[in-house]
Amino acid sequence: MLLLALDTATPAVTVALHDGERVLAEASRVDARRHGELLMPAVDRVLGEAGVKLLSVTGIVVGAGPGPYTGLRVGLVTAAAFGAATGAPVYGLCTLDGIAYAAGRAGLDGPFTVATDARRKEVYWARYADARTRLTAPAVDRPAEIAERVADGPAVGAGALLYRDVFRDVPEGMP
Repeated sequence: MLLLALDTATPAVTVALHDGERVLAEASRVDARRHGELLMPAVDRVLGEAGVKLLSVTGIVVGAGPGPYTGLRVGLVTAAAFGAATGAPVYGLCTLDGIAYAAGRAGLDGPFTVATDARRKEVYWARYADARTRLTAPAVDRPAEIAERVADGPAVGAGALLYRDVFRDVPEGMP
């Protein structure tokens, strides 16, 4: 199994190749206005580093948001095109779920909140029992509107870092 993962739902363009047991290669670069320019070179770099051709990929996983439309569109269309060209199935994954899973791998136990920056003084967010179990549907709100609902535990993600007055427990070294 070779899974190519793409996510452009945040300011970062992230690409990884996984063989079912471990990450073979990965690349990530933060530049919210250059997703279209950065994604293909990142894919080329990851595949090249792993010594794999795109036609060898057996599945494509793409971050499906929530996130800004322009960034999402770049990742989703690229994943769909790769799937059409290679015949590999394409799987959408909630970007917040991916961040939650990464936080769990970094040692965070639940419950916790994942929050990303939605711009316009809002966050995309969801609550998790643990790294694999989402408790709430992804939502977009102003941080002050959800302060009571997220006050009882840690929070991860760029939205948590941006609004520390609401997300008071933001562990170091988390995604």
